[in-house]
Amino acid sequence: MAAPNIVNVATIKGNTAVLAVTTSPANIVSNIASSGKVYKINTLIVANVDGTNAADITGSLYRDGTEWNFSSTISVPADSAIVLIDKSSALYLEEGDAIRLTASADDDLEAICSYEEIS
Repeated sequence: MAAPNIVNVATIKGNTAVLAVTTSPANIVSNIASSGKVYKINTLIVANVDGTNAADITGSLYRDGTEWNFSSTISVPADSAIVLIDKSSALYLEEGDAIRLTASADDDLEAICSYEEIS
């Protein structure tokens, strides 16, 4: 896994990804192997769109077949949102890495992720 030297950057592209989170782990952002890029995850927000029930969110960095949780079964109250990653806790995705999300219930949680693609 090679990542570009972020001191000598040629391009930075801003991106936003969205995901309806389910009970099956799913990638909201993934940096494919051999991309020659690094992704800086700036913000990850999870909203509960269910008007009645809370739901839990688990977020992980997926690397080399292993999930490394940065949040685990955090309750998101009904009709509210939480920030899992912000500028003060930004993550870098190397080649082959992904950010995965899993919910405790289908159709309750939606996620928005803002990130920079650096090459």
